[in-house]
Amino acid sequence: MRPSELTTLVSGLLHEETQVTDRGLDLTVNEVLRVETPGSVDFGGDELDGANLSAHEKVWHDGDDDYQWWHLEGGQYLVEYNETLSADRPLTVQTRDAVRTRGAFHPTLELTELGRVPFSVASGGIRLKENARISTVLPPDEGSE
Repeated sequence: MRPSELTTLVSGLLHEETQVTDRGLDLTVNEVLRVETPGSVDFGGDELDGANLSAHEKVWHDGDDDYQWWHLEGGQYLVEYNETLSADRPLTVQTRDAVRTRGAFHPTLELTELGRVPFSVASGGIRLKENARISTVLPPDEGSE
């Protein structure tokens, strides 16, 4: 599968020409969430309880900007994407190099659907603009098709 063919599995692209790269298909951040109070996980699953989440505030950098920025301090967050993924087999989703080299990342995941993803930021923090490309969906290896 070529990276351009991933568009058949991912919907909600903001700008296909930019998001489809030689490596894969980039995903964009729609929301950054903070965990305000913890959730619960037990052995049997009878006491699962969701965490209380809140949207992280955004700020304008410039009055001429069309989009705001998240000023994230070091710590743990959850991110939501603009895009949705619907695949019949798991696809690999990795942090974009541009994000990783600036001290933030999420785990590499094998997913058939996109949900909220944990996002870690180094102690120095990071600035993310709305709709920033933060992750890449990789095409499956030819040998695994």
